Amino acid sequence: MSDRELNFAREILGSRSYRDVPDDEVLREAERLLGDWMSGEARMERPKLYDHYALLLLALTRQVRALESRVSELEAAREPQ
Repeated sequence: MSDRELNFAREILGSRSYRDVPDDEVLREAERLLGDWMSGEARMERPKLYDHYALLLLALTRQVRALESRVSELEAAREPQ
């Protein structure tokens, strides 16, 4: 474990805007970072970790909406005509 405290959002975004990072990348990197943090393999800036949960929640919200849309389309396609 490094003594360096990671900034949650900066580790995911780098120098990009949140709009430029695909949701699947946000989810993958957030899962990795949070797993490392929970296992004690990485240290996070505590206040920043809580502040930047919005990044993860936004990606999750988008994924849920996309899945809901796909389910609706599938349900509509199998309804009797």
